Amino acid sequence: MKIALFGYGKMGKTIEQIALQKGHTIVLKTSGKSSLEKIIEADVAIDFSTPKAAASNIKFCLEHQIPIVCGTTGWLDNYDEIINFCNKCNGAFIYASNFSIGVNIFFKMNEYLANLMKPWKEYQVSLEEIHHTEKLDTPSGTAITLAEDIIKNSDKKSWNLKKVEKNNIKITAKRLTNVKGTHTINYQSEIDTISIQHEAHSREGFALGALIAAEWLLGKKGIFSMKDVLKLK
Repeated sequence: MKIALFGYGKMGKTIEQIALQKGHTIVLKTSGKSSLEKIIEADVAIDFSTPKAAASNIKFCLEHQIPIVCGTTGWLDNYDEIINFCNKCNGAFIYASNFSIGVNIFFKMNEYLANLMKPWKEYQVSLEEIHHTEKLDTPSGTAITLAEDIIKNSDKKSWNLKKVEKNNIKITAKRLTNVKGTHTINYQSEIDTISIQHEAHSREGFALGALIAAEWLLGKKGIFSMKDVLKLK
């Protein structure tokens, strides 16, 4: 498989390393506005760029009939526009706030737990995420996905970064050096606390998941998620 990499930072380099180990070829790696002529050689593209660049990278690939997998967060104000553009181009697209297989199983656990906890009003749910100091968006895309999945499966109305309120989910976002990503969901009452947590130990889980998604997307048309890739629906 010939891969174009948008975003050649730590994640891009990890994806490249694992892709080469799996026998794939990198035909383009770019972190800026370098020449994109090589994109026409690619079978698939993977984007871990920046919130400002992601939407234009996705559109460029869809326009050129290159399936694209995007793990960049912080650009979702343009999500509906991208979905419409993908449909118009009859393209292939996967977006995930997190490509880690473990995190996607954690997403499913979170939905199930939110459903279980729905009748028990004495428990207040909150969420904490910890990432490295270089992360550009706050809260993380993963935290937002977790919060939105709780909202879909409970009587909560929204999430916020400020304070605990009855119908809201409080997200606490911390930025520390050398942290790959930790997400904790707490249901707390006066009697006890129920917690589930996912802690990433390296970037390899995210990179491997993105490659698995790219391999799966090849030859398909439409808009998909990691639930499709991992058969978690």
